[in-house]
This record gives sequence, structure tokens and C-alpha cells, in this order.
Amino acid sequence: MYRTHTCGELRLKNVGQTITLAGWVQTNRKMGGMSFIDLRDRYGITQVVIDESSSSELNEKVSRLGREYVIQVTGKVEERQSKNPRIPTGEIEIKLTHLNILNEAATPPFTIEDESDGGEEIRAKYRYLDLRRNPLKRALTLRHKLAHETRNFLDSLNFIEVETPFLIKSTPEGARDFVVPSRMHPGEFYALPQSPQQYKQLLMVAGYDRYFQIVRCFRDEDLRADRQPEFTQIDCEMSFVEREDVLNTFEGLMKHLFKKVLEMEFKEQFPRISYADAMTYYGSDKPDIRFGMKIQEITDKVKGHDFVVFDSSPYIGGIVVEGIASYTRKQIDELTEWVKRPQVGAKGLIYIRVTEEGVKSSVDKFFSSEELKSLADDMGANKGDMILIMAGERKKTQVALGALRIELGNRLGLRRPDRFAPLWVYDFPLLEWDDETERFYAMHHPFTSPKPEDLEKFYSNRKEDLEEVSANAYDFVLNGTELGGGSIRIFDSNVQKRMFEVLGMNEEEYLYKFGFMIDAFKYGAPPHGGIAFGFDRLCALFGGQETIRDFIAFPKNNTGRDVMCDAPSKIDDTQMAELFLKSAAKN
Repeated sequence: MYRTHTCGELRLKNVGQTITLAGWVQTNRKMGGMSFIDLRDRYGITQVVIDESSSSELNEKVSRLGREYVIQVTGKVEERQSKNPRIPTGEIEIKLTHLNILNEAATPPFTIEDESDGGEEIRAKYRYLDLRRNPLKRALTLRHKLAHETRNFLDSLNFIEVETPFLIKSTPEGARDFVVPSRMHPGEFYALPQSPQQYKQLLMVAGYDRYFQIVRCFRDEDLRADRQPEFTQIDCEMSFVEREDVLNTFEGLMKHLFKKVLEMEFKEQFPRISYADAMTYYGSDKPDIRFGMKIQEITDKVKGHDFVVFDSSPYIGGIVVEGIASYTRKQIDELTEWVKRPQVGAKGLIYIRVTEEGVKSSVDKFFSSEELKSLADDMGANKGDMILIMAGERKKTQVALGALRIELGNRLGLRRPDRFAPLWVYDFPLLEWDDETERFYAMHHPFTSPKPEDLEKFYSNRKEDLEEVSANAYDFVLNGTELGGGSIRIFDSNVQKRMFEVLGMNEEEYLYKFGFMIDAFKYGAPPHGGIAFGFDRLCALFGGQETIRDFIAFPKNNTGRDVMCDAPSKIDDTQMAELFLKSAAKN
């Protein structure tokens, strides 16, 4: 072994011991007649000292050391005279007696510090150096703990981890597949799995009634801070269960992770709200409930005052924002421009201020002060608050108010990363209609079961009936982020066929894509359901971050490129020929 101890474990109890450490040189400082080396490994930093009384050969070796040199040191543990309370090893130091330079190092392009001087692009190019920094060490350690505790919890409930294939059949019905050409089968392609959905359902058919997998998935879709082309799921499935069984089991998992990893205990049941209520009160199917500011419908309260914007709108809603009645006209105008952006899509913003002097509004000429005061009282606004109002089509306006609510939550510091507010959202619509293609799409995926009470509507051919069918589906939401989603599955082959028909597939198409699933259901498929959690997002939220990149060892950038190894890249003509491929891309 190159070391007897790590750079993070020595304490006062080790004083007098002769030890050997190995690691990277963080700093090498000469002060007076002494040299101080901060030696770093994964576990911490230990100070190594040498004075002029040591051999000239040893001093010369020390003088050669640069940042990130890999070295081995031997010496005696001594108590430090000038202690450093900021590090766990700050009460001791190593009196150097032997130094072995294991590998020299070029000067890194950025500092290996908690706060580095390197920009995002340069750190991504040299990711192996970036990973030496403490914030990333902590992030990957957190990821490991979450994976470990997930396995412990699910194992205790008789779940078994089963690996499913990475080379599967392409069945695009959502995000684009990544496809892999087959050399042995010219002109044919595998796909990388967007999720193990079909295989885990087949495991239920096979009798493995409790399955899980911490699994890599792949989706060729546009990227953002919480999305990567390859990502990891905690994928789970259970047989002979109803919705409540699944929710209770995986609420248990989340409570276990909070307790074991963050030392936070949730004793009460997580809140549960319907999709309809989430949209009504939060304008989002993944509401952040760390703060109030619920959307209130005021349509009936404000119509009939000759204000054309209100009188011509099918829906009018507002939010009460605490403590911003002092906003200037400039600030309100900026908020108005913010909601008019294409990403939000509102036509405008109406305000009502509640102050010591009374109630003032941008629609004063249409409403008396008494009417405005009555509306403010009805909405629960107090002195110092401001009501912000939008009007228009119901869903679009609710979504815009939801976006404004989140924006104000950010500006007012209400979305604290150290506070956690989990909840379940359920009873989603089963189907979404797309006007452009004039067809229905599965809101979750085509294996999600309709709620039993909506089966009659599910077999209707009326668009209006199908739009009212609820899915037996549920999402786990944490701090405004959808962290997991699942459903009770279809397990009857006739219901599954009907689902494909509703999605516009003819028999030939769905049998080509999913015939093996339909066949499997004929051989005794149990009722089953499950859920999948975004593991990268889970890690980021537990780590108090919004972006997932720091919690993935080797992530891609916003264009899906690995700038460290320059992937994706072209392959040579010989490989292309072996795969029976030609590229239409311009060189």
C-alpha cells in the first residue's frame, strides 16, 4: 500500500505515530526557514512540514513540488502550534522524513478550489480536474448515499434488482429514440431505452412481483438545466397493487432518504392534490408549495363593470403577494413586460395595492374604492400587499399566473433550497389532443390505465368524452420539480388494444410495435403499477441545486456534447460501410 492513512483521518490521538500518506499537492508554501505542503486526497487535507534542519536532498525535492503533483510522504504526526479549525485535521501536522514524487503534473488550467477561477466550459473540458474540487466530491458522495439507501430500503421490502436490456426495439411514442445500427442485420436498428417500461411490465407478467432498477435511460430531446440525453431513474414496479399501495410504498422510500441522507424526518403524510386542483390553485401540475400565494378565481366578482378586458374574458384570476405594495410603477411595468414574454404569454397585468392610505388600482376608473376594498378583503389581502390579476382563456391564464407566482417566489426569497415540501399529484388526464396532427397522445405513456369509473368514456368515439377520461396516474413533486411519475398499468390485452386505437394506431402498426406485450397479457398478467424517479434530479434537489450536471460524473453540455472527449464525433468510412450507412450531413 502507498499509504497507511488517508489525508482526512489523522487527529490528536495519532500524535507520535509514524505514518505514510499519498495524494495531490494542493499548495506548497515556503515561510522563513520552513516549507508547508497541503496534501489532498478524496478524504481531506493534511499539512506536511519540513524545516531547514532536514537534509538538503529532502528540501530540494520539496522545492520542486508544484500544484497537483502526486506524492507519497512519510513522517511523524505532531500537534500543530497554529491550529486550523476550518478543517478536521487542523490540530495536527506531519513532520516530513521521506518524500517520493510519484508523478509530476502540468499546471492545471484553473484552480482546484471550492470557488474555482475556471469558467463552466473550461471546467467541462477538464472534467477530471473539476472532479477533484470539494463541491463535486460532495455531490457525487451524496449521489452514492442516495443510491445505497434506496437499495437498502427496497431490499427490505422484498424488491429485487433486475437488469433490463439497453439494445431494444424502437417504439417512438414520446421523445425521440437514440438508435443503434446493427452490423449483423443490415438496414435494421436497435434503440436505446427511454425507460425500461415494457420490460418491467413483462417482469410482472413473469411473476417477479416487486422489481426495481437504478437504470440508465436515453432520450434524444432538447436539453436544459435538469435534463441530459442520458440520465438515471429509480425504476420500480409492483404487482397486485392499487394506487394507494404504490403511493404509500414510495412515500416511505422518500421519507427514508430524507432521514438517512439529510437527517430530516417527515412524520405526517405528504399532501395529495388532484391535477385539476393543482392547475386551479397553482397554475402548474408540479406546484411548489413551500409558499402560499395561491391563485384565486375572481371571474364572477369583477365582471359587469364596463371594463372590456374583464367582461370579454372567460376566466379572471389573481394572486395576493405579501409585502410588495411599495413597488414603484417602474417595478410593476417591468413585471408586466415579464408576463408578456412569449415564454409566459399573458396579454397584461392588472394590480390592486392595499396600503395604509387605502386601496389603489390600475382599474380605478371602473371600480369604486369600496368595491376594490371588498375584493381585497375577499382575497385575503392585508395592508402592504398587492393583488396581481390576469384575464383570458382559463388554462392559459392559470399557467401564466403560475409562472408569475414562481417568479415572485424567486424574487422574494420564498423558494429556499434548504426547505423541502413534497406532495403527490394524481388524476391526470389520460389523453392530450394535438390540434396540429388532429390526434390524441398519451399524457403519460400508452400503458397507463384509465380510471375504472371512466372506462365507458374511454370506449366512446366522441372527442369530448375522451378528453374527460382520467388516468390512474400520479406524480411525486418536490419543490416545484416533478421528481417521479407513475401509474397503475393496463393489464388487459383488450384495453391495451383500445388504447392503441385511441392513439391512432391501426392493428398492423400496434402489433408490429407492441405485439409481444399484447401477447404476454394473454398469459395471465396480474394487476400492476409502478413509478420511476429522476435520480439525477433527486440528487440535485437534496444537494440544494437546480442543475443536475454537478451530480453526474461526466455530463453533457447544453447541446448534448461531451466537450472533454469531443463526442459525438464522426466515424470513418470503413465503420460506415460495415453498418451499411451513408451520411447526408455536409462535411
